[in-house]
Amino acid sequence: MEKEKILIVDDSEMNRSILADMLDDYDIVEAENGVQAISILSKEYSTLSLVLLDIVMPQLDGFGVMEAMNQNGWIDDIPVIIISAVNGSAEVERAYELGATDFIARPFDGLIVHRRVVNTLLLYAKQKRLIRIIEEQVNENERHNDLMIDILSRIVEFRNGESGEHIQQVRMLTELLLNQLVQKTDRYLLTASDISLICTASALHDIGKIVTDEKILNKPGRLTPEEFEIMKKHAQAGAEILSKLKAHQAEPIVKTAMEICRWHHERYDGKGYPDGLSGDEIPISAQVVALADVYDALTSKRVYKPPYTHKQAINMILNGECGAFNPILLECLTQIAPQLQNAKEGGTTNEFHKLNLNRISSEKLDEDGGVSKRTLRLLDKERMKNSFFASMTQAIQFEYTISPSMIKLSPWGAKKLGADEIIMNPDTNEKLFTILDRDMWNQLSKLLYSSTPDKPEIKLDCLLRYENGTRWNRIVLRSMWSDDDIPKLEGCLGTVIDIHDSHSKIEELAEKASHDPLTGLLNRASARDQIELKMTNNPESNFALAIIDLDFFKSANDSYGHGFGDKVLLQISQKLTGCTRATDISCRLGGDEFLLFLEYKTDIEKTINRIFNELCSPCGQFDISVSMGIALAQDVGLSYDALFHAADDALYNAKRAGRGQYVFYSNPKE
Repeated sequence: MEKEKILIVDDSEMNRSILADMLDDYDIVEAENGVQAISILSKEYSTLSLVLLDIVMPQLDGFGVMEAMNQNGWIDDIPVIIISAVNGSAEVERAYELGATDFIARPFDGLIVHRRVVNTLLLYAKQKRLIRIIEEQVNENERHNDLMIDILSRIVEFRNGESGEHIQQVRMLTELLLNQLVQKTDRYLLTASDISLICTASALHDIGKIVTDEKILNKPGRLTPEEFEIMKKHAQAGAEILSKLKAHQAEPIVKTAMEICRWHHERYDGKGYPDGLSGDEIPISAQVVALADVYDALTSKRVYKPPYTHKQAINMILNGECGAFNPILLECLTQIAPQLQNAKEGGTTNEFHKLNLNRISSEKLDEDGGVSKRTLRLLDKERMKNSFFASMTQAIQFEYTISPSMIKLSPWGAKKLGADEIIMNPDTNEKLFTILDRDMWNQLSKLLYSSTPDKPEIKLDCLLRYENGTRWNRIVLRSMWSDDDIPKLEGCLGTVIDIHDSHSKIEELAEKASHDPLTGLLNRASARDQIELKMTNNPESNFALAIIDLDFFKSANDSYGHGFGDKVLLQISQKLTGCTRATDISCRLGGDEFLLFLEYKTDIEKTINRIFNELCSPCGQFDISVSMGIALAQDVGLSYDALFHAADDALYNAKRAGRGQYVFYSNPKE
C-alpha cells in the first residue's frame, strides 16, 4: 500500500529531522523555507496528504505559505498543522483564520505529534468519502430526472414524426447560445445554475403538441389558416399542462418550463403568439429556446420539407425570414455558428447532455458543501492557463500572484533569462531588475491594475536583458480575478514573446486586426476598446457618440456598381478623418454605417452640425445624404452599451422622420 505523503516545512534541519523520525511510517518531503514549500506544493499538491508548517522562516513565513495555499485552493484539499514555538494568541488565531487544522507547539512530544497527524488524516479521508457519496447521489438523482424528462419529450416527438434527436439538439443549441450570451453581456444576470435549468426545461418546449391532432402535426404540405390556428394552441396547452402540477408550482424547473412552453413562439417585434409579447417582455429562456428551435427545425428533415444547410439556415434567420429575434442573440448566433455546424454534423449532443448534467450536479453539491464550486473554479483556471499558454510558442511563460507577491517563471523561461523560477516580492526584488528596468516593471504593474474582469488582457513592448544581451519583447498579460460578489484582482498569467527580428511585422498584423480593410478606420471592436478606455481615464469629461448611416446607399451600388459604392464609403471615411480631431474616435461599424465618438466642452450641436454638413457632399453624380443619431454621456451615463443603444434609437427616429438629418437622443423617462 502506498504511503501517504507529508510535507514538513521548517527552516531548522534539526526540527525537520526530528519530525521525520517521529513519522517514519509516512513518505516525507522537506522544505527549508516558504518559497521552497510553495514550489513543492505547486508541483506535488495532488499527491500531498498533509503539511506540517513552521511560522517563523526566512524569505517567506508560514502565514505567507498559507496565503498562497488559499490563493491556489490547496488549503481545502491539504490540511495544515502549524508547528511552532510561537504560541501567542494573535498568531494562533491568524493561523486558524487562514485555514490551519491544528497547532503543535515545540518542543515536540512524539505521541502527540503522531496522534494529531493520524486524526487529521482520518478526518480528511472521511470528508472526501462523504463528498464522493454526495456526488454519486446527486448524479444519480439528476440522471433519473433527466431520463423522465427525455421519455416525456420523446413521446411528443413520436407523435410529431420528428427526429429523435430534436430534443437533444435544442438543448445543445440552447446551452451554446446561453454560454455565449453571458460572455457577451451582463444584461440578463444568468448564473451557471440558471443556464443548466433552462437547458433542462428546454426539453419540454413542445409538450403541448401532445393534444394536437396527429393529422395536423404530420401533414406534409402547408397548413390551412384553420389548421395553423389549431397548431398555435400547443404553446398555451403546454403551459396549461404544467400549471396542473399544483404540488410543484414553486419548483424553478416547472416555472422555467412553463415560460418556455407558452412563449417560445413569441417574437421580438411582438408578432408571435399566443400573447403578442415583444422585446424583453419575453423571458430570456423562451427567447433562446425559440432561436435554438428554429435553427434545428431548419437544418432537420421534416414531413413538409427537406433539411436546409447550416449556411442557409443562418442566413434565413439573420435575414428575418423566420421572424424577429433579439439582436444580441442574433450576434451570439453568428459568433457560435462554427460550433453549431460542428456539433450538428459531428453528433455531439450526448456530450452536451453530460456537460449539462454535470453542471447541475455541481451546483447542487455546492449548495451542500461548497467544495465542488472551488474545484470547478480551479479547473477553469487550469483550462484558462492551458488555453493561454497553448496559443503561444517559443515564449517565456510566467504567473504573478498579488498575495503573496510572487512571480513564478516556467523552467524554460527561467533558464532563458538566467533567473530563478520563483521571484518573491518583485516590487522590491533587485533580481527582477537585472532582467528589466524598474520603470518598465512599474508600467507593467500600472497596466495590470487598470485591467478589469471584462477587459483582462494587457500588452506591453519592452527591452529584456538576456545572458547574451538585450532584446525587444512583447509581454502579454491576462489578469485573473476572484469570483466574489465584488471581484478582486488576484494576479495574472503572462507570456513573453521575442519580437527582436519581427517587431514591424507584428505591428503590421496588429494594425490589420484593428482596422477596417477598405476605409482604414478602426473596426467596431477596436473602437469600443478605445472608447471604453477613454471614458475610464476621463470620467469627468463630456462625451458624445454618433451613429451615421448613409441614406439610399443601395441605390448608389445599383446605379453605378459596387466599385462606386466603395468610393462613396472611402469619401465618407476621409471626410470623417478630415473634419474631426486626432483625439476623436471614428470607425466603420459595417456596411454603410459609421460611428463617431467626441469629447467636448460646450455647444456639441454646433460641432455635430458642422460634421453633418461636411459629410453631405456629392460624390461624382451621387448626392450623399446621411442620417445621424447622437447620444450624450451626460444623459445616459458612462457606458459604451448605453451610449450605443441610445444613439441607435436616435438614428431610428431620424430615419423615420424622413432621413437626411441628425437627431439627439431624448430620454423617454424625462
